[in-house]
Amino acid sequence: MKRRDFIEMTALSATGALLLRNTARAQDHVAPAAASTSASAAKPALPPTAAHGAIARIFPGGQPAVITPNGSTLPWRTVGDVKVGHLIAMPIAHTFTPGLDADCWGYNGGTPGPTIEAVEGDRIRIYVTNRLPEATTVHWHGVLLPNGMDGVAGLTQKPIAPGETFKYEFTFTRPGTYMYHPHFDEMTQMALGMVGMIVVHPKSPRGPRVDRDFVLMTHEWKLRVGMHRPDPSAMLDFNVLTFNSKAYPGTAPLVVGHRERVRIRIGNLSAMDHHPIHLHGHYFHVTATDGGEIPVAGQWPETTVLVPVGSTRTVELSADALGDWPMHCHMTHHVMTQMGHELPVMLGADARRINQRVRPLVPGYMNMGQNGMGDMGDMKMPIPDNSQPMRGSPGPFSSIDMGGMFTVLKVRQDPEREGSGWYAHPQGTVADRADPQQLAADGIDPDAKQ
Repeated sequence: MKRRDFIEMTALSATGALLLRNTARAQDHVAPAAASTSASAAKPALPPTAAHGAIARIFPGGQPAVITPNGSTLPWRTVGDVKVGHLIAMPIAHTFTPGLDADCWGYNGGTPGPTIEAVEGDRIRIYVTNRLPEATTVHWHGVLLPNGMDGVAGLTQKPIAPGETFKYEFTFTRPGTYMYHPHFDEMTQMALGMVGMIVVHPKSPRGPRVDRDFVLMTHEWKLRVGMHRPDPSAMLDFNVLTFNSKAYPGTAPLVVGHRERVRIRIGNLSAMDHHPIHLHGHYFHVTATDGGEIPVAGQWPETTVLVPVGSTRTVELSADALGDWPMHCHMTHHVMTQMGHELPVMLGADARRINQRVRPLVPGYMNMGQNGMGDMGDMKMPIPDNSQPMRGSPGPFSSIDMGGMFTVLKVRQDPEREGSGWYAHPQGTVADRADPQQLAADGIDPDAKQ
């Protein structure tokens, strides 16, 4: 590439970012999204929501209730021998992480929808009210039930028209981890956030009892910088990756006690991508899929579990190692938020004279990326409204330069007392700058030529 072409392309990219910011502002000014208004208007009529952080409710065999970080659990009313619940499909105003908001669709005022938690053998009746601008249904993904309750528009039922309420009633015959989502205009409705988890506890549990039980829904979104509406037609370049519809640092940590047995149920209703979820500091066993429990003889140890699209994976571990341990998707672009995928490659470029040549055309322009992108979070550059490009979050030692599908497993001696603050490392257990005397004693010369 000629130098002139390179400068022109770089300037064009910067100009495009400014234009995008102005376009986004114009879009918001001309056509404010109706979803925020609809969600606000519907808020008083929402059904109650059970607390998402409590573990007081105990199920058969001493199993704790599931915790949905950043989420909720669907409350039940008992009518005779039936548990009755209510889901409302509706537009919502959603925050992925502070500074990044969107007009989405969800259930009961949020995305993901409330976790549906029951016990094997429970007869349930769920009413579904449609407050969307189009029809919908609910498919109970992985649950074995009568054909007419499967929730596929046109095939097993009529679509639920706007303003209508349908009744689903069936018995949970098998324990396990499942999901729910629409089976009408799936591309749009799921892409805008209409997903949820289902946990059915066994009536007679087998194996070790767990102390904490978490559910995490992985998801991916295309939200153009400065815009407020996810793109439901996206097939590539998803730029907001989430656990329970939150991108780090908006994700709540998983706080557990030292040596507690922990279960993590992970679901994937992403549009296109499988997610290899990796946990630091521990290994776990894959104990179940949405097809059922894996016999002990068939379980295997892992530090990374691949969760395919349309599947769930359940892992169990002993939280033996104190500390703050990352848990994240190992696809590197899935731990970034709103990266520019259409910019020229800057890495390794000699950019010393680019700034002075481009700034007369684009005031305030500053090139970046020629030496890597790890310091983006500390540069505090102005960014377009409603965007979080590689912002990361302040950590105890420096900025944590990851976002997206990233959270932290916090193992504490006393989790209720210590809470979710940063881990206090014992003296001498943190990697730090090498001591010159010890380098010399160990025969290490940092300036040696390889």
